[in-house]
Amino acid sequence: MGTTVGLRVPAVPEQLTILRALSETVTMLADFDLGEVNDIRLALDEVAMVLIRDAAPGSTLDCDLTYDEDELTVRVSAITSSEGALEDRGLSWHIVRSLTDSLDATQGAYARAAAGFPTVVEFRRHRDAQQRSRG
Repeated sequence: MGTTVGLRVPAVPEQLTILRALSETVTMLADFDLGEVNDIRLALDEVAMVLIRDAAPGSTLDCDLTYDEDELTVRVSAITSSEGALEDRGLSWHIVRSLTDSLDATQGAYARAAAGFPTVVEFRRHRDAQQRSRG
């Protein structure tokens, strides 16, 4: 079973600094190498911006990073304003796919109480095999 560290922040661009710091701290504690730390931080940054751009007013961005000796899973969720928030992913999704080993994004039906669409993006990054053998 892995270790999970989570954070909830307002879904506004000013909070990206906190998400970056969380990503760097967790991946370094998990003993990922510097290249992997930077890749994961950039991938999280891209995912967070996609969600922030379409976040429902007053919503939060929830971020969980779970790691074990083999991989890191990052799960980011928010309430988005539009039903197609994940359809026009463009360059951001290309970047995330190139930096991670898997990427999954889902959007639920409109939630009246939340005034938006529950949206979740999850990606995984496997630890470099050479790094595992040194550990």
